[in-house]
Amino acid sequence: MNPHAVPSITPYSLLVSLKQHRRLILSLIQREVLIRYQGSLLGLLWSFFNPVLMLAVYTFVFSVVFKARWAGGSDSKTEFALVLFAGLMVFGLFSECVNRAPSLVVSNVNYVKKVIFPLEILPVVAMGAACFHLLISLTVWLIFYSIFFGVPPATIFYLPAVLLPLVLLSLGLSWLLASLGVFIRDIHQVVGVAISVLTFLSPVFYPIVALPEDFRAVVQVSPLTQVIEQSRDAMIWGKHLDWQSWLIYCMVSGVIAWLGFAWFQKTRKGFADVL
Repeated sequence: MNPHAVPSITPYSLLVSLKQHRRLILSLIQREVLIRYQGSLLGLLWSFFNPVLMLAVYTFVFSVVFKARWAGGSDSKTEFALVLFAGLMVFGLFSECVNRAPSLVVSNVNYVKKVIFPLEILPVVAMGAACFHLLISLTVWLIFYSIFFGVPPATIFYLPAVLLPLVLLSLGLSWLLASLGVFIRDIHQVVGVAISVLTFLSPVFYPIVALPEDFRAVVQVSPLTQVIEQSRDAMIWGKHLDWQSWLIYCMVSGVIAWLGFAWFQKTRKGFADVL
Protein backbone atom coordinates (compact mmCIF):
# COMPACT_ATOMS: atom_id res chain seq x y z
CA MET A 1 0.00 0.00 0.00
CA ASN A 2 1.29 3.40 -0.96
CA PRO A 3 1.53 5.54 2.23
CA HIS A 4 0.87 8.69 0.21
CA ALA A 5 -2.20 7.35 -1.57
CA VAL A 6 -5.55 8.94 -0.71
CA PRO A 7 -7.79 6.28 0.89
CA SER A 8 -10.88 5.56 -1.17
CA ILE A 9 -14.24 6.51 0.34
CA THR A 10 -16.46 4.50 -2.01
CA PRO A 11 -18.67 1.74 -0.57
CA TYR A 12 -17.11 -0.63 -3.10
CA SER A 13 -13.64 -0.03 -1.67
CA LEU A 14 -14.98 -0.89 1.77
CA LEU A 15 -16.44 -4.17 0.51
CA VAL A 16 -13.15 -5.00 -1.20
CA SER A 17 -11.26 -4.28 2.03
CA LEU A 18 -13.62 -6.47 4.06
CA LYS A 19 -13.21 -9.31 1.59
CA GLN A 20 -9.42 -9.01 1.43
CA HIS A 21 -9.02 -8.88 5.20
CA ARG A 22 -11.82 -11.27 6.21
CA ARG A 23 -9.39 -13.69 7.89
CA LEU A 24 -7.75 -10.88 9.82
CA ILE A 25 -11.18 -9.60 10.87
CA LEU A 26 -12.26 -13.03 12.14
CA SER A 27 -8.95 -13.45 13.97
CA LEU A 28 -9.30 -10.04 15.66
CA ILE A 29 -12.92 -10.73 16.63
CA GLN A 30 -11.83 -13.99 18.26
CA ARG A 31 -9.05 -12.14 20.05
CA GLU A 32 -11.47 -9.44 21.25
CA VAL A 33 -13.83 -12.02 22.71
CA LEU A 34 -11.12 -14.08 24.40
CA ILE A 35 -9.28 -11.07 25.87
CA ARG A 36 -12.45 -9.87 27.59
CA TYR A 37 -12.59 -13.03 29.70
CA GLN A 38 -8.87 -13.78 29.86
CA GLY A 39 -7.71 -14.70 33.32
CA SER A 40 -11.22 -15.19 34.72
CA LEU A 41 -12.06 -18.49 36.38
CA LEU A 42 -15.05 -19.29 34.16
CA GLY A 43 -13.64 -17.79 30.97
CA LEU A 44 -16.11 -17.72 28.08
CA LEU A 45 -18.85 -19.11 30.32
CA TRP A 46 -19.25 -15.55 31.64
CA SER A 47 -20.61 -14.58 28.24
CA PHE A 48 -23.48 -16.99 29.00
CA PHE A 49 -23.93 -16.22 32.70
CA ASN A 50 -23.93 -12.43 32.28
CA PRO A 51 -27.17 -12.27 30.25
CA VAL A 52 -28.80 -14.79 32.60
CA LEU A 53 -27.93 -12.67 35.65
CA MET A 54 -28.99 -9.48 33.88
CA LEU A 55 -32.30 -11.06 32.93
CA ALA A 56 -32.93 -12.08 36.54
CA VAL A 57 -32.06 -8.64 37.97
CA TYR A 58 -34.17 -6.63 35.55
CA THR A 59 -37.10 -9.01 35.98
CA PHE A 60 -37.00 -8.62 39.76
CA VAL A 61 -36.66 -4.83 39.70
CA PHE A 62 -39.35 -4.06 37.13
CA SER A 63 -41.86 -6.86 37.61
CA VAL A 64 -41.59 -7.40 41.38
CA VAL A 65 -40.47 -4.06 42.85
CA PHE A 66 -42.23 -1.72 40.38
CA LYS A 67 -45.07 -4.16 39.54
CA ALA A 68 -44.61 -3.35 35.85
CA ARG A 69 -46.68 -5.15 33.21
CA TRP A 70 -46.33 -5.07 29.45
CA ALA A 71 -49.27 -3.57 27.59
CA GLY A 72 -50.93 -6.20 25.44
CA GLY A 73 -49.27 -9.05 27.30
CA SER A 74 -50.27 -11.22 30.23
CA ASP A 75 -49.47 -10.83 33.93
CA SER A 76 -46.68 -13.40 33.62
CA LYS A 77 -43.38 -12.22 35.09
CA THR A 78 -41.59 -14.61 32.76
CA GLU A 79 -43.21 -13.05 29.71
CA PHE A 80 -42.33 -9.58 30.98
CA ALA A 81 -38.73 -10.67 31.46
CA LEU A 82 -38.47 -12.03 27.92
CA VAL A 83 -40.08 -8.93 26.39
CA LEU A 84 -37.74 -6.70 28.37
CA PHE A 85 -34.71 -8.81 27.54
CA ALA A 86 -35.48 -8.68 23.81
CA GLY A 87 -35.22 -4.89 23.94
CA LEU A 88 -32.07 -5.04 26.04
CA MET A 89 -30.36 -7.32 23.51
CA VAL A 90 -31.01 -4.91 20.66
CA PHE A 91 -29.96 -1.91 22.70
CA GLY A 92 -26.87 -3.76 23.91
CA LEU A 93 -25.68 -4.37 20.35
CA PHE A 94 -25.87 -0.65 19.59
CA SER A 95 -24.47 0.61 22.89
CA GLU A 96 -21.51 -1.79 22.96
CA CYS A 97 -20.34 -0.65 19.52
CA VAL A 98 -20.95 3.07 19.98
CA ASN A 99 -19.52 3.19 23.51
CA ARG A 100 -16.28 1.59 22.35
CA ALA A 101 -15.98 3.58 19.14
CA PRO A 102 -14.18 6.72 20.47
CA SER A 103 -11.31 4.61 21.83
CA LEU A 104 -10.91 2.19 18.91
CA VAL A 105 -8.07 4.05 17.23
CA VAL A 106 -6.61 5.61 20.39
CA SER A 107 -6.25 2.21 22.07
CA ASN A 108 -4.61 0.68 18.99
CA VAL A 109 -1.76 3.12 18.39
CA ASN A 110 0.49 0.28 17.25
CA TYR A 111 -1.87 -0.35 14.33
CA VAL A 112 -1.84 3.33 13.36
CA LYS A 113 1.93 3.24 12.95
CA LYS A 114 1.69 0.28 10.56
CA VAL A 115 1.17 1.61 7.06
CA ILE A 116 -0.26 -1.65 5.77
CA PHE A 117 -2.83 -2.16 8.54
CA PRO A 118 -6.44 -1.53 7.39
CA LEU A 119 -7.66 0.75 10.18
CA GLU A 120 -11.16 0.84 8.68
CA ILE A 121 -11.81 -2.70 9.91
CA LEU A 122 -11.55 -1.76 13.61
CA PRO A 123 -15.25 -0.79 13.92
CA VAL A 124 -16.16 -3.97 12.02
CA VAL A 125 -14.18 -6.03 14.54
CA ALA A 126 -15.98 -4.29 17.42
CA MET A 127 -19.30 -5.01 15.71
CA GLY A 128 -18.33 -8.66 15.28
CA ALA A 129 -17.57 -9.00 18.99
CA ALA A 130 -20.89 -7.30 19.83
CA CYS A 131 -22.72 -9.70 17.50
CA PHE A 132 -21.09 -12.64 19.28
CA HIS A 133 -22.45 -11.43 22.61
CA LEU A 134 -25.84 -10.82 21.00
CA LEU A 135 -25.91 -14.44 19.79
CA ILE A 136 -25.12 -15.68 23.30
CA SER A 137 -27.90 -13.52 24.75
CA LEU A 138 -30.29 -14.70 22.05
CA THR A 139 -29.43 -18.30 22.92
CA VAL A 140 -30.32 -17.60 26.55
CA TRP A 141 -33.57 -15.96 25.43
CA LEU A 142 -34.49 -18.93 23.20
CA ILE A 143 -33.81 -21.43 25.99
CA PHE A 144 -36.04 -19.60 28.47
CA TYR A 145 -38.76 -18.95 25.90
CA SER A 146 -38.81 -22.62 24.85
CA ILE A 147 -39.02 -23.80 28.45
CA PHE A 148 -41.94 -21.55 29.43
CA PHE A 149 -43.82 -20.91 26.17
CA GLY A 150 -42.71 -23.53 23.67
CA VAL A 151 -41.58 -22.85 20.12
CA PRO A 152 -41.16 -19.14 19.25
CA PRO A 153 -43.27 -17.76 16.38
CA ALA A 154 -41.93 -18.35 12.87
CA THR A 155 -41.55 -14.59 12.46
CA ILE A 156 -38.42 -14.81 14.60
CA PHE A 157 -36.57 -15.57 11.37
CA TYR A 158 -37.13 -11.93 10.43
CA LEU A 159 -34.69 -10.94 13.19
CA PRO A 160 -31.52 -10.77 11.03
CA ALA A 161 -33.33 -8.48 8.58
CA VAL A 162 -34.66 -6.35 11.46
CA LEU A 163 -31.14 -5.90 12.84
CA LEU A 164 -29.47 -5.12 9.50
CA PRO A 165 -30.22 -1.36 9.49
CA LEU A 166 -29.11 -1.13 13.13
CA VAL A 167 -25.79 -2.76 12.21
CA LEU A 168 -25.30 -0.25 9.38
CA LEU A 169 -26.19 2.67 11.65
CA SER A 170 -23.86 1.45 14.40
CA LEU A 171 -20.98 1.01 11.96
CA GLY A 172 -21.47 4.49 10.52
CA LEU A 173 -21.47 6.08 13.96
CA SER A 174 -18.49 3.95 14.98
CA TRP A 175 -16.36 5.14 12.06
CA LEU A 176 -17.30 8.73 12.81
CA LEU A 177 -16.68 8.49 16.57
CA ALA A 178 -13.47 6.48 16.16
CA SER A 179 -12.06 9.35 14.12
CA LEU A 180 -13.36 12.09 16.41
CA GLY A 181 -11.98 10.22 19.42
CA VAL A 182 -8.47 10.78 18.10
CA PHE A 183 -8.81 14.55 17.85
CA ILE A 184 -11.36 15.26 20.62
CA ARG A 185 -10.68 13.14 23.69
CA ASP A 186 -13.82 14.35 25.51
CA ILE A 187 -16.00 12.64 22.93
CA HIS A 188 -15.97 9.45 24.99
CA GLN A 189 -17.71 11.18 27.90
CA VAL A 190 -20.24 12.78 25.56
CA VAL A 191 -21.08 9.42 24.02
CA GLY A 192 -21.52 7.85 27.47
CA VAL A 193 -24.07 10.51 28.44
CA ALA A 194 -25.87 10.19 25.10
CA ILE A 195 -26.16 6.41 25.47
CA SER A 196 -27.57 6.82 28.99
CA VAL A 197 -30.19 9.25 27.68
CA LEU A 198 -31.07 6.93 24.79
CA THR A 199 -31.63 4.10 27.26
CA PHE A 200 -34.72 5.87 28.56
CA LEU A 201 -35.74 7.63 25.34
CA SER A 202 -36.02 4.25 23.61
CA PRO A 203 -38.76 1.69 24.39
CA VAL A 204 -36.40 -0.67 26.20
CA PHE A 205 -38.20 -0.77 29.55
CA TYR A 206 -41.68 0.19 28.36
CA PRO A 207 -43.96 -0.09 25.30
CA ILE A 208 -44.67 3.07 23.32
CA VAL A 209 -48.41 2.63 23.86
CA ALA A 210 -47.86 3.12 27.60
CA LEU A 211 -46.74 6.71 27.01
CA PRO A 212 -49.07 9.73 26.77
CA GLU A 213 -49.66 10.83 23.18
CA ASP A 214 -47.60 14.01 23.68
CA PHE A 215 -44.47 12.01 24.53
CA ARG A 216 -44.69 9.30 21.88
CA ALA A 217 -43.31 11.59 19.18
CA VAL A 218 -40.19 12.18 21.32
CA VAL A 219 -39.53 8.46 21.64
CA GLN A 220 -40.12 7.92 17.92
CA VAL A 221 -37.15 10.21 17.23
CA SER A 222 -34.80 7.65 18.81
CA PRO A 223 -33.00 5.66 16.09
CA LEU A 224 -33.50 2.53 18.20
CA THR A 225 -37.27 2.72 18.60
CA GLN A 226 -38.23 1.09 15.33
CA VAL A 227 -35.76 -1.77 15.51
CA ILE A 228 -36.62 -2.55 19.16
CA GLU A 229 -40.35 -2.58 18.42
CA GLN A 230 -39.92 -4.69 15.28
CA SER A 231 -37.61 -7.12 17.10
CA ARG A 232 -40.27 -7.74 19.74
CA ASP A 233 -42.95 -8.06 17.08
CA ALA A 234 -40.89 -10.74 15.33
CA MET A 235 -39.62 -12.59 18.41
CA ILE A 236 -42.68 -12.53 20.66
CA TRP A 237 -45.87 -11.16 19.14
CA GLY A 238 -45.63 -13.02 15.83
CA LYS A 239 -46.12 -9.94 13.66
CA HIS A 240 -44.72 -9.64 10.16
CA LEU A 241 -42.14 -7.04 9.24
CA ASP A 242 -43.28 -3.66 7.96
CA TRP A 243 -41.18 -3.79 4.81
CA GLN A 244 -41.80 -0.19 3.80
CA SER A 245 -40.52 1.33 7.03
CA TRP A 246 -37.72 -1.25 7.11
CA LEU A 247 -36.57 -0.26 3.62
CA ILE A 248 -36.55 3.44 4.53
CA TYR A 249 -34.60 2.69 7.71
CA CYS A 250 -32.11 0.62 5.68
CA MET A 251 -31.58 3.41 3.17
CA VAL A 252 -31.04 6.05 5.86
CA SER A 253 -28.71 3.75 7.84
CA GLY A 254 -26.79 2.89 4.67
CA VAL A 255 -26.20 6.58 3.95
CA ILE A 256 -25.05 7.16 7.54
CA ALA A 257 -22.71 4.16 7.29
CA TRP A 258 -21.15 5.50 4.09
CA LEU A 259 -20.80 9.05 5.49
CA GLY A 260 -19.14 7.70 8.64
CA PHE A 261 -16.77 5.57 6.57
CA ALA A 262 -15.99 8.49 4.23
CA TRP A 263 -15.20 10.74 7.21
CA PHE A 264 -12.94 8.09 8.71
CA GLN A 265 -11.04 7.65 5.44
CA LYS A 266 -10.66 11.40 4.93
CA THR A 267 -9.26 11.98 8.42
CA ARG A 268 -7.17 8.85 8.98
CA LYS A 269 -3.96 10.39 7.58
CA GLY A 270 -3.92 12.75 10.55
CA PHE A 271 -4.13 9.98 13.17
CA ALA A 272 -0.39 9.32 13.32
CA ASP A 273 0.40 13.02 13.79
CA VAL A 274 -1.93 13.31 16.79
CA LEU A 275 -1.08 9.96 18.39
